[in-house]
Amino acid sequence: MPVNVDEVLELLSHLSEEKGMKAAVKNSAQGALLAGATAFLGGLMGGPPGIAVGGACGGLIGAWMTAGKFKPVPQILLELPPAEKQKLYDKAIVILNHLDWTDIAQLTALVMGNAGLQEKLLSVLINYLSTELRAEIQYGE
Repeated sequence: MPVNVDEVLELLSHLSEEKGMKAAVKNSAQGALLAGATAFLGGLMGGPPGIAVGGACGGLIGAWMTAGKFKPVPQILLELPPAEKQKLYDKAIVILNHLDWTDIAQLTALVMGNAGLQEKLLSVLINYLSTELRAEIQYGE
């Protein structure tokens, strides 16, 4: 039976919630923007030495602002743009295609009752989070 993107993401969300997964997505764009802005301001105020000091301070502040902000994985999956959802779906559906099921509830029960399937799907999810989103993953409450 065909399954849509949202249903697969719902299954992955349920699985990650069961495992207590949280992730901190490293938002390097914000840190880079802050470092550039402070380097620019430092340059205006202190010339070449100000650029170095401003860039260093901005980099440290940017790293501090973006580090350690863990969110539940289901929330991260919900906030993904459609193109990213499709990427994750394409990777997960490879595992789910060979299963025999009639609806998403049956598929969820099938996956939750099979440790091997859970591990395969978790592996896909962890790989996606760590490579595509450069996230740090944490387990448990």
